[in-house]
Amino acid sequence: MRKNNFKRMLKEGKIIFGPWCVVPSSSVINIIASTGVDFVIIDMEHGPQNFETVENMIRAAEVEGCAPIVRVAMNDEEKILHSLDLGAYGVIVPHIESRTDAERAISYAKYYPLGSRGFSPFTRAGGYSLRNVNEHAVEQNEQTVLILLLEGKEGVENLDEILTIEGLEEKVDGIYIGAYDLSQAIGVPGQVDHPEVKRTLEVCIRKIRERGLAAGGHVAKNEDDIKWMTKMGMQFITLMPDCTILFHAFEFFYHRFSAEK
Repeated sequence: MRKNNFKRMLKEGKIIFGPWCVVPSSSVINIIASTGVDFVIIDMEHGPQNFETVENMIRAAEVEGCAPIVRVAMNDEEKILHSLDLGAYGVIVPHIESRTDAERAISYAKYYPLGSRGFSPFTRAGGYSLRNVNEHAVEQNEQTVLILLLEGKEGVENLDEILTIEGLEEKVDGIYIGAYDLSQAIGVPGQVDHPEVKRTLEVCIRKIRERGLAAGGHVAKNEDDIKWMTKMGMQFITLMPDCTILFHAFEFFYHRFSAEK
């Protein structure tokens, strides 16, 4: 496994940027990675990718020095295992609502003694061979990124309990607050700029950073968003999804040129 610069930057407290990627295309990923973004999130919850496609998308990001992170569809042992065995630099695990959910995600993503991830060095992550069998578990535990995704009101309410997990900073790299799902849980779906959503985000970010973890959340639409997010302590900042940027880029150029007809 290559040195995970994504993990290093999180540990050093650097602010990093990257988009959600819904389009099931290694070519699109390669184009995005070529721009110099720090990471791409291959979204298996809202995108139509299968694991064969995901493997190619991981490679397409990696060759450009960009960290491929997979958002698995659910907190599921098989999905987390497959994503990491394919060589993802880390996983984002959604629907974390309780301490138990967080502990399950840790168990699935980490090898002994931190977890109980199914062991096999005969994968892309392990180099396919016998050369690194004895070191594989240690290296994966050191290099693999695990980010917990809190989306609902229950997860936010249980954040304090989640943060009491023993040795959490060794097992988890960051916690991401899903602002859009949070807005729905609060009763203002889609209104991520609503004062109550912002207040909740700010409280959560402060607690996460005080525990020594990286904090992420929201989707940056413009410079004002980024200034607000960095001011409150967000370190792991997601940009608009690939499909949304494509849509609005073509929309802009189409209406601009069609108006000149």
